[in-house]
Amino acid sequence: MNRLEQVRKIRTMMRNGTATIGSWMQIPDSNIAEIMGRAGYQWVAIDMEHGPVAVSQLPDIFRALELGGTLPLARVASPLPINCRQALDQGAAGVVVPMISSAIQLEAIINECHWPPRGRRGVGFQRANVFGKFFESYMQEAQESLVIAQIEHIDAVNNLESIVKVDGLDAIMVGPYDLSASLGITGDFENKKYKEVLNRILQVCAKQKMACGIHVVQPDTKMLAQRIGEGYTFIAYGVDTVFLNHSATAPK
Repeated sequence: MNRLEQVRKIRTMMRNGTATIGSWMQIPDSNIAEIMGRAGYQWVAIDMEHGPVAVSQLPDIFRALELGGTLPLARVASPLPINCRQALDQGAAGVVVPMISSAIQLEAIINECHWPPRGRRGVGFQRANVFGKFFESYMQEAQESLVIAQIEHIDAVNNLESIVKVDGLDAIMVGPYDLSASLGITGDFENKKYKEVLNRILQVCAKQKMACGIHVVQPDTKMLAQRIGEGYTFIAYGVDTVFLNHSATAPK
């Protein structure tokens, strides 16, 4: 697949207010990635924060996703530039960065997600350019990596107006469990306090014309439609582990 074309398509969709629907993977297996890659999602993010995924496993997982025309993204383990660089070097078309809390932190990360002249990411032969075989053509892709900042704490919400103004940010994405935990109501998504914070996030993003994302963790098409109607345009639907739990439960 042409990763750069898909990145530009997703970026254009979000800028136009059209929802892009992806999914999530925690099991580091290329067979599962091939199934997910052919399931019809535009992108799948590999969860390196909560899933047992090593950097060395990314190439095979990414290849399997791309076989089905699905763009590979990585939710990196922590908001450190080295984690972003390593995932991109292995062929991720973009990164979802957890626990962003300030504009200064985000600026430093985005700077390390792009090759010069746009950023400071190290240039070299790597799996992303097939170890130099496609070095020239990859140069443009390395200027346009997708960057999604996860908003997962009330401190980040309080800094959101400055975060969404950072140049090079494509979207923010609510981390529902961590955000609710920071409010002292872990997993209580019906709580008035949580819903008020979500509404506040959506209002800031709408004002600044920044794409807003969220994870619909439990596969529920009605909830997906609701989130789209609320204005979310970068939506992760389900998780490979959750899909398996739902389908593998023994009949009673």
